[in-house]
Amino acid sequence: MNFWSLRVILSRFKAIRFMMADKSVPKSKKALIIAGIAYLFLPFDLIPAMVFPLSLIDDVVVWLIIIWYLKKELDVYWTGEKSKDLSKKYRDKSMVDDVEFEVEDDKTEDEEDA
Repeated sequence: MNFWSLRVILSRFKAIRFMMADKSVPKSKKALIIAGIAYLFLPFDLIPAMVFPLSLIDDVVVWLIIIWYLKKELDVYWTGEKSKDLSKKYRDKSMVDDVEFEVEDDKTEDEEDA
């Protein structure tokens, strides 16, 4: 998959929300995202804010590095391969076993003949 395509980068950026909501993702990867957000709002930058157009470059580069580092994890959420993890939700819960049920059709005899 091409990393430098704008569509790919934006799709991976949108997948961050789903990755952060998943409880099975390691906390170190979530901490990296939080550190990137903190870097955007902290008053110090690698390129000072006095050089306005160029001062945005370091923020963009930091986020490109974060997205590149997490690309395999983000691609799982972007392509829809990751289903919702319910393992923690149902941990230590008793499940109902040996239940028999039957589905009945609501059609009347007249509808079946038609």
